[in-house]
Amino acid sequence: MSSYILGIDVGTTSVKAALLETGSRSVIASQTAPTTSDIIDSTGIKAKEQHTGRIIDTLNRCVGSLPRDKLQHVGSIGLSGQMHGVLFWRGRAGCDWSNGDSFTPRGASQLITWQDGRCSSDFLLSLPKPESHLNVATGFGCATILWYTRHRPGFLVDFTVAGTIQDYVVSMLCGLDWCAMTPQNAASWGFFNTSSNQWNTEILKEAGFPLHLLPRCVLSGDLAGQTWSDWHGVPAGTPVGAALGDFQCSVYSCMRARTDAVLNISTSAQLTFAMPADFKPPDHPPPPPSSVSYVPYFKDSYLAVAASLNGGNVLAAFVEMLAAWLKELGTELSETCLYEKLIHCGLGQESSDLRVSPTLLGERHDPLCLGRVANISAANLSLGHVTRALCHGVLDNLTSMMPAERLRQAGVRRIVSSGSAVVRNEVLRQEVEKAFPFAVEYGQDADSAVGVAMALSDLR
Repeated sequence: MSSYILGIDVGTTSVKAALLETGSRSVIASQTAPTTSDIIDSTGIKAKEQHTGRIIDTLNRCVGSLPRDKLQHVGSIGLSGQMHGVLFWRGRAGCDWSNGDSFTPRGASQLITWQDGRCSSDFLLSLPKPESHLNVATGFGCATILWYTRHRPGFLVDFTVAGTIQDYVVSMLCGLDWCAMTPQNAASWGFFNTSSNQWNTEILKEAGFPLHLLPRCVLSGDLAGQTWSDWHGVPAGTPVGAALGDFQCSVYSCMRARTDAVLNISTSAQLTFAMPADFKPPDHPPPPPSSVSYVPYFKDSYLAVAASLNGGNVLAAFVEMLAAWLKELGTELSETCLYEKLIHCGLGQESSDLRVSPTLLGERHDPLCLGRVANISAANLSLGHVTRALCHGVLDNLTSMMPAERLRQAGVRRIVSSGSAVVRNEVLRQEVEKAFPFAVEYGQDADSAVGVAMALSDLR
């Protein structure tokens, strides 16, 4: 009888669940669904939150749609998800299992995501310097909690545990009163030393941080516990891995050699390569903030990553803008139809002297670097020019953060490119191939749900 690993990714816009056959390591079934969980900010503080209940409902629907006869033979569960963000709950009382073999949140907060902007530059400058090689930015869990301690301390009183959305799911599946967090997610929160695998507790304590909300650190690949109830056919007592980062798991799913660099353009964009096995990060963040970070991977190794906040989301913003303009002019086209027409226009324009810097969200290393358009003339205002220039700008921004020469010096020989924006947009694929003097492969799509299942299989 075959056994399976259930891999789950709780992403920014969707949830995916995949069943990996243990022996062949092939995906025999998967389900993906959008969460449609974004909450419109009416506070004026640039909050970016998602409805936790909708995310968990989508998770239950995805897992429940997999073949139940195979779920009954799941030998372990691995979870990854969107990093940096934070939600709060009250131990094992943070969910309700009364609906049979699924759970719903109870008394948990909304998810404050990695896109949250409430921590202004002035606020971040007021925070103590971390004892870590990684800087702290808005949207990072520890920064968000410190914001609450100063601006809404009463909010935190109701909660005993904090973690990422994937940590929350692990805790609820295992019936834990605490949160187990791996270095991959802890590093994304800030104030975490990846060399010692410890939080900067003394620094945080002096800053007024509620230390009881800090998760317990476990190694990437460790188990957090076992399911304490049947879950859509997955038996109680099934081992559950401590949650991993979606970025690391997506890289794990498609990086086949140390000479590969992985380019992913989905909601945001990342370009990464593996550091040498003996690499150790510096003790403190570089001044000024660097566009390249070193994030923990597996087995004490690191990835060098240029993580841009601006990827497919800026293309989506352009489409939304055009749809709004058309509506104001008395006509309407669906955003899907508009996107297809824009790609067609862009393909008809092989290049453009229009220059678009599409940093609508700024960047973590330079939050005030917002978008701009230059070299405008009467001859380059067509939709073809603008679409081509926008796609070029997404790549130009990313390669300004991590130039091709740096990849060459690291021994990179191939770009493995993936992500929903690349899959949908041939213009973007053309710009990828122009941006790098390496072979570009599209065949192996980065998949965090598959990656977390593969990692759990390899590391146990």
